Amino acid sequence: MSDSCGGHSVSNSRAVIVASVVFLGLAQNALAQQAEYERAGRSLADLMSAGDGPGRFMPDVPRSTVDEAKASNEGIRKIAGRRLTLFTDLPYDPLIEELPEVFDQAFPIWCEYFSIDPASHPDWHMTGFLMQDGDRFRRAGLLPRHLPPFTNGYSVNYDLWVYEQKTPYYRRHLVLHEGTHGFMNTILKSCGPPWYMEGIAELLGTHQWKHGRLAMAVMPRSRDDVPGWGRVRTIQDLFHEGKALSLDEVLRFGGAAHQQNEAYAWSWAAAALLDFHPRYRERFRSLSRSVEARDFTEQFRKLIGDQWNSLAAEWQVFVANMEYGYDVPRMTIDFTPGSPPESGWNLVRVEATKGWQNSGIRLQGGTSYEIRAQGRYQLADEPVIWWCEPGGVTIRYYRGRPLGALLAAVAPENTNDKGAAFFHPEAIGLGATINVESSGTLFLRINESAAELDDNAGTLDVAIRARKSVPIQPPADP
Repeated sequence: MSDSCGGHSVSNSRAVIVASVVFLGLAQNALAQQAEYERAGRSLADLMSAGDGPGRFMPDVPRSTVDEAKASNEGIRKIAGRRLTLFTDLPYDPLIEELPEVFDQAFPIWCEYFSIDPASHPDWHMTGFLMQDGDRFRRAGLLPRHLPPFTNGYSVNYDLWVYEQKTPYYRRHLVLHEGTHGFMNTILKSCGPPWYMEGIAELLGTHQWKHGRLAMAVMPRSRDDVPGWGRVRTIQDLFHEGKALSLDEVLRFGGAAHQQNEAYAWSWAAAALLDFHPRYRERFRSLSRSVEARDFTEQFRKLIGDQWNSLAAEWQVFVANMEYGYDVPRMTIDFTPGSPPESGWNLVRVEATKGWQNSGIRLQGGTSYEIRAQGRYQLADEPVIWWCEPGGVTIRYYRGRPLGALLAAVAPENTNDKGAAFFHPEAIGLGATINVESSGTLFLRINESAAELDDNAGTLDVAIRARKSVPIQPPADP
């Protein structure tokens, strides 16, 4: 969990906040900070009073000044970079020494993402404090009394604080996460509402650092790529426990929501879906121009417009199928309503490289339909090509069914819960008959991980027709 200035409600008393800290089982250093805070006779409102929304630039909060001699006496050393000067009490470690360089490379990426000309901010610079022992920093005057309790990371204007983490990856992640807050607060003057503020920081903090080059806003391919991060696993666990949130619920996060670690996972998921989705990406990125607006989320809803129900359904599918490497562009869904089928067989081509595909056919509720499929397509290309037909390959199963087998789902009309139709699809294989309960559009795909579509190739042909009902004949007279 990362805490950031303005990210918490200030209407409650310090006692309530301390009780929340104890209830959540947060670290001892948070309680020690709170005790120091109360001895100073300050309230959280003293820090939060500037601005009326979460994550705003706070002009009355001074930038940290460092007495380097005093810091050195506490075992705190300095690592200087162009965009970040880092003070730490941790011993020499190449992965720590390179953090200012990571931050230097992050600056142009932030500028590009938020459409900022880097030349207009040649001297932009933050001061960071990477702490093993918070008491050392307090004694050196580098962990100010005006900060509320935090457990992992915190940022105010041009300053950021990060406690040491169990993995180098998550240490870097927190530095980039808090740096994102710092960039937005000092240059954009706000981070927007909680879901956007933490979602963007999580999105841009999720990174790859390889051979001295930084990539931000990546979709991790595996847990090993992001040790200590855990957002994908959190979403998976909550979905299987029946605790998945709707997109509406995420957008309604209040200032105190991110006292719970789960809120960071949901905020990241919302930002990731919107930023990686070709249909919504441009509109989502345009929101950075409105971060100071009180009606920020309402503006976002207006940008989505009449596509809101489709987005909400895609969110459901995204959450239900969450896994490392989820390929958002290949998993996009077109919810255009289908048309009634022609009499006889109706032919549809399904691509092996995509997720749920709109057949363009509307199936009538209370009717049975025959579906037949044929074709040969590729499921993988290493170490050799895996060829497959619509029945799937039984050498490997995915979600309890043969890999590559044809699946079908009918998204019902006149409902705001279209995404649920894809949770339990029909197994078609080479052929099957399905009974349609509620009228809706037929969707088709092969049974494949949302993370493994990029090495597929080819198509299969599907034929659909309504079954002719045979009237029951009355028994003949004796």
